[in-house]
Amino acid sequence: MKTAGRVVVAAVALALASPLLAACSSNPSTPSVTTQPNSSSSTSSSTSSSPTSSTPNGSVLAPAGNADQASPVDGISCNTNEQLALHIHAHLAIYVNGAPKLLPPGIGIGPPLQFEQTSSGPSVASGSCFSWLHTHDSSGVVHIESPVQRVYTLGDFFDIWGQPLSATQVGPAQGAATATVNGNPFTGDPRGIPLDADNVIQLDVGSALPPPQPYTFPSGL
Repeated sequence: MKTAGRVVVAAVALALASPLLAACSSNPSTPSVTTQPNSSSSTSSSTSSSPTSSTPNGSVLAPAGNADQASPVDGISCNTNEQLALHIHAHLAIYVNGAPKLLPPGIGIGPPLQFEQTSSGPSVASGSCFSWLHTHDSSGVVHIESPVQRVYTLGDFFDIWGQPLSATQVGPAQGAATATVNGNPFTGDPRGIPLDADNVIQLDVGSALPPPQPYTFPSGL
């Protein structure tokens, strides 16, 4: 009788524990990884691909382009290894006639691109090479990962992107361009805006000029 009682108790305990075991073994927050069509596995990755949490709504200003650079652009290379002697971030927001325009994921990252699907949208996890200036997602965060200590500019970033930047044009958008840096007006050539650590940059093209929008960088970035 004692043996039978122990069997019943063990069965009840196992039934109660089963849902807890199932819950502990699941991981619903793990992002799925996808690649672009006809892409093979990539050869490098960047530790700074953490998704950001404040991607705005809007359409992409211009495609990311092909960053598989055969030669340096503005002295900036696309390397298969991380270059972290200088590792900082800046944020860029663009408005055209008051409407937000997004930076595409993968600026400065060579194909094939491998994406993580995150709660804030697709984020590039890896690619064939990483330029010292690049984007992982559409949050507006520009990653500066350089083998040397130097000041990079918004003009460098747009050259890596393959898009024009001037006082009258931002990518394909034409019109008077107004710039602010950390909420303060920038009156010079927008190409000269420095990509310093945690700089919050806003470019407004056209007549509608929204006020400078604040941005909080995600923790751990």
